[in-house]
Amino acid sequence: MKFSKILLLLVVLAMAFAFTGCGADTSALESQIAAAASKADAAAAAAEDASAAAVEAQAAAAEAMAEAADAKAQAAEAAGAASEEVAAAKAAAEAAQAEAEAAKAEAAAAKEAAAAAPAEEADMAMGEKTYADLTVCYPQLGAESDWRTANTASFKQTAEELGVNLIFSDAQQKQENQISAMRACIQQGVDVIALPPVVEDGWDAVLTEAKDAGIPVIVVDRSVSADESLYDAHIGSDMVVEGQRSADEMNRLLPDGGKIVELSGTTGSGAAVGRAEGFRQNLNDNIEIIDSQTGNFTTAEGKPVMEAFLKKYEGEIDGAFIHNDNMAIGAVEAMKAAGVEPGDIKIVSVDGTRGGFQLMIDGWVQADVECNPLLGPQVMEMALLLANGGKVEPKEQLTNETIYYPDEAEELLPSRLY
Repeated sequence: MKFSKILLLLVVLAMAFAFTGCGADTSALESQIAAAASKADAAAAAAEDASAAAVEAQAAAAEAMAEAADAKAQAAEAAGAASEEVAAAKAAAEAAQAEAEAAKAEAAAAKEAAAAAPAEEADMAMGEKTYADLTVCYPQLGAESDWRTANTASFKQTAEELGVNLIFSDAQQKQENQISAMRACIQQGVDVIALPPVVEDGWDAVLTEAKDAGIPVIVVDRSVSADESLYDAHIGSDMVVEGQRSADEMNRLLPDGGKIVELSGTTGSGAAVGRAEGFRQNLNDNIEIIDSQTGNFTTAEGKPVMEAFLKKYEGEIDGAFIHNDNMAIGAVEAMKAAGVEPGDIKIVSVDGTRGGFQLMIDGWVQADVECNPLLGPQVMEMALLLANGGKVEPKEQLTNETIYYPDEAEELLPSRLY
């Protein structure tokens, strides 16, 4: 700014010399110089103000640029953060897509399983049967023993308590009667048949009829020789194990060996076959079975069998394996009549009925292997499961049983239910 002011003064002086040289009036010239100097000062001042304004504008521009740079920096920083969030969101989206694909696959599998499910399961989903809706057919084989009487009572009492419609019949120990009763139940369309077979063989045809009719069958107590696919469950004792336990007791009673007789149950029945088999498996080699005859599980038939044994093997019999307590009662009557004293012939019986307990108390029976007849509650529970399309697992259901001895018989007798 100062350089411009000096330049202006020089121009004025030059004009002054020019005018002087031409002979001009110096006083007028001086007035003009003074006026020009005043204008120059004013111009310089104006120039300085303009320069200051320019500097201020430049400073403001610089400040604005700085703010813009800062804003740009913040924007860049925000963009970086947003980029991380976008990356995270993208990863989450990919995970969600994977879950969606898995859910889709699971839904497809469920749809396929539902399509393969049997029609009866769809019916069951609409409403399951209750005990009040349940009809069970029970063609009881007979009333040959206290055990059988207790078994019948267990079924009738359980059905009454639960509200089950029980179709009961007594086959009087004849297989043909049981088969006829089963066929009548199939015609009626019962929900479940519970079969206590009088013998093992000869059930294939009627079991096939029940299967074709869609009626589940539970084999109760004794076993059948039919193919397992023809029935849905078996509940009862392991007759072979009962025979093995009986042999173990006879071994204990006759450690030095001896000769024994066997009163067997109904020929061909699962109980008679299994008990005889198990007994022979575990019997010591120094104990000889000199004779075996059926007493058909009854007191009336057990007595004459023992009478015949006592006459045929007089003085030779050391022990007797008797397949149930009712036959043991008949055998003891024969021994009393023959003058045999309690304990002279060691007896192992099977069932654990009140009659068997009394024989232990009186000294005639030395061990009673339990066979529990109170199967009603368990069978009804199985029947309801099967009626609703369920499956009994495992197919073979065994009852919990033990062995009873004379030293505890008197104490336990009052609590025995059969």
